[in-house]
Amino acid sequence: MTRIDHVRARQILDSRGNPTVEAEVTLESGAIGRAAVPSGASTGAHEAVELRDGGEAYGGKAVTKAVANASGEIADAVRGLDASDQEALDRRLIELDGTPNKGRLGANAILAVSLANAKAAAAEAGISLFRHLGGGQATTLPVPMMNVINGGVHAANSIDLQEFMVVPVGASTFAQALQIGAETYHSLQKVLTEEGFATAVGDEGGFAPDLPSSEAVIETILNAAERAGHGDQVAIALDPASSEFFSDGVYRFEGREASPEEMAEFWVHLVDRFPIVSIEDGNAEDDWDGWQATTEKLGDRIQLVGDDVFVTNPARLQVGIDRGVANSILVKVNQIGTLTETIEAVRLAQRHGYSAVMSHRSGETEDATIADLAVALGTGQIKTGAPARTDRVAKYNQLVRIEEELGARATYPGWAAFPRARHVL
Repeated sequence: MTRIDHVRARQILDSRGNPTVEAEVTLESGAIGRAAVPSGASTGAHEAVELRDGGEAYGGKAVTKAVANASGEIADAVRGLDASDQEALDRRLIELDGTPNKGRLGANAILAVSLANAKAAAAEAGISLFRHLGGGQATTLPVPMMNVINGGVHAANSIDLQEFMVVPVGASTFAQALQIGAETYHSLQKVLTEEGFATAVGDEGGFAPDLPSSEAVIETILNAAERAGHGDQVAIALDPASSEFFSDGVYRFEGREASPEEMAEFWVHLVDRFPIVSIEDGNAEDDWDGWQATTEKLGDRIQLVGDDVFVTNPARLQVGIDRGVANSILVKVNQIGTLTETIEAVRLAQRHGYSAVMSHRSGETEDATIADLAVALGTGQIKTGAPARTDRVAKYNQLVRIEEELGARATYPGWAAFPRARHVL
């Protein structure tokens, strides 16, 4: 009864109004799993390929070819497979595509079926997705990294660095962390309004004011946290997305130019001055020397997260481990294209003492799968935007439900999620 009966896919819209793929997997028992695929704006060059149509429809971004692949060739290939054997299904999908980046069938088509299959298997078992994937050991709620000020390619403003996040490390439960984050977010809106800045929001729900510098952004966020009564409970995380302003061996941002070594010194300057616990993509995706310089200077002080450099790919992560680069990996399911490979990347990181941060994309849907994955894999951290916009809040609300389901067994790591950075507050 757990064998796959049929697969159906459709084209839906993501949070930016662009098409994406949603798939449904139905088992012989009648159990159904449904999953939608997110899409990034600042995408790494080494990511799995999302298949788009080109042409005129939706400005070339339609996904009808990927939908046809999911409903056709993929559906035919997986019909009759046991949905409870996720790895066998995912290996079948990888072999079927036959390319190193899933470019033939499309990572969006493959991932939609992979995730929908896991949900169908959980539905058949009558348990939550996090329990299906993580078993009885899945009890750790993640610390949220809430993107409250957007810049870079996520917003049309003066800020070159992409994300400035509040991290409620001082909370004792996820529900309390969500409250601290939301109250700081609303306080920030008031502070920005009082200072005459616009409070329009970017792709991930954060505000997009024309503040003059990174330092000014961080100071404004900390002021808002203090005014909300959470000054001693909130730390800062950054995602500069530095691949976006790196070319010809030089970083160009905020009216300055920096070599890889100087970029590392800039991060040291910010860490010395502010309560920063994590920096993601402080160097560009192929700037391995810069990554090593930053890791040497800050790797024992804060979390250094590799996103574009690792792209949730176990092979690229292993290169980073071997070269002593970063100490954490960002986990985005659509960067690699199957659930099994995502789990492999997380487990590889954890075996080598790297932390893992489950993450959304800037183009999201109401699908909350990553909330369950964060708990199932015990990542202890999740990055899924501001506490605003349904596409972001859906993940936070799912974590509230999971915490309630776990009851007294639920744990919230707080500071323990950032063991290198306890000194910052």
